[in-house]
Amino acid sequence: MTSHDAASIICQALRRGVTRSKRRAMQWLRKAAEMGVAEACEKLGIHMYMDIPYAREVGLVVEAAGVSTSVGFMEGHDVPSGVLTGVVHWLRMGEDHVVVHLYNLRTVTLEGSPYCHNNVCEVVGQRKDFKVCPQCKTARYCGAACQKEDWTTGGHKDTCGTFHADR
Repeated sequence: MTSHDAASIICQALRRGVTRSKRRAMQWLRKAAEMGVAEACEKLGIHMYMDIPYAREVGLVVEAAGVSTSVGFMEGHDVPSGVLTGVVHWLRMGEDHVVVHLYNLRTVTLEGSPYCHNNVCEVVGQRKDFKVCPQCKTARYCGAACQKEDWTTGGHKDTCGTFHADR
């Protein structure tokens, strides 16, 4: 079975109404990354860096051959060194431009980004400053007003219950 066949099977299963689970999605992403699917390797590394739910838990690597945390381009990140080692491992597995990705991730982290799930909100800030929806643990909000507005008029109420955090 090739990595393309495995990715196709996963996509078909998701289209057939499999219950959504962020943990299982990350586990499947890890399996695809271990098979050498470049896009999965890149996504797993980026998700680990951005602290997407369950990505760090699933993507953790005990030993990453050839990854040294003392290298200059790995300095200045607000990410634990073990996580950063895993990020570099997966980006290298995907044969991607590790230095470019790390630079871009660090820039977004330092400068901030519009993480608020409310589409009309223009607040830019650090990811850690945005509160996570307590039910789905996916959507982030800059404050209670944006969360309430998105719940009532933005459509988050319709999609929030479809995600199961611990399945």
